Amino acid sequence: MDLRWLEDVLVLLEEGNMTRAANRRNITQPAFSRRIRGFEDWLGTPVLDRKVNRVDLSPSLAANEPEIRALTARIRELRGRISTYDPQGVTITIAAQHASIYSTFPDMALRARKQHPSVRFRVRAGNQRDCVSMFLRGDAGMLLFYEAEGAAPLPFGDTVKRGTWGKDRLVPVVGGSMRYAIARDGSIPDDCPAIIYPEESHFGVMFKGAEKRFATRSQTINPVYETAFSNGIKELVLKGLGIAWLPVSMTHQEIESGRLVSLASYYGSLALNIALYADMQDDTASTLLDTWSA
Repeated sequence: MDLRWLEDVLVLLEEGNMTRAANRRNITQPAFSRRIRGFEDWLGTPVLDRKVNRVDLSPSLAANEPEIRALTARIRELRGRISTYDPQGVTITIAAQHASIYSTFPDMALRARKQHPSVRFRVRAGNQRDCVSMFLRGDAGMLLFYEAEGAAPLPFGDTVKRGTWGKDRLVPVVGGSMRYAIARDGSIPDDCPAIIYPEESHFGVMFKGAEKRFATRSQTINPVYETAFSNGIKELVLKGLGIAWLPVSMTHQEIESGRLVSLASYYGSLALNIALYADMQDDTASTLLDTWSA
């Protein structure tokens, strides 16, 4: 089985068109078609419905896209582990929420390096649901993400232990020209552009019962951007394209410099825990949980 076949199939699923998929893979369409046939021969079943004037994707292909992506990632990871194997070092895989990788993991890595200099990290980013799936599949020994303060821990079995790195807060911030729209009382017009979280996203779910203005579609008059990618939201806010809620750990430097202004004094904040889950059957994960929870 050729890893390129899986990569070809994923591009084909994204594009939905043989010509565009071949262009993205930088090969001719006939060559791309031959590689897809190679995948079908290996699989033992067709994944394309080839008609006279068009080619349709098999519904089974789209239905198994998450598993194809997971298998591709695992093969790449295995290849990397074999090619970079070091008998003197131990590598731990951490499934982490995008925002926590940016805002908290660098400090965690520094602490770990001081106490466990031989440990290496493989950090796999995703939303909370994807991270939990990786952890349950055994693709990661640890989980790292934000939890709402007071939320019940995830219901894992006895072999999984929870800890916390620390606390954080989601606060509403503005930047760019929108800083000049702030009133003296610290408010901003209700119809100002907002960069919101999808209501089904991890932060979106947290905001459902919080009744925080400008957080999700149901709490906003003028939502102009909707995304769960916190790093992207920060850049949009810095350009003055809207108000948004972001972790203090991700924005404190810009708030201190004045590039961003926090409106938490008027709209409040949402308390968070930076949660860690470790597979206690993994000695390295167990040790790091103790180090980071101390």
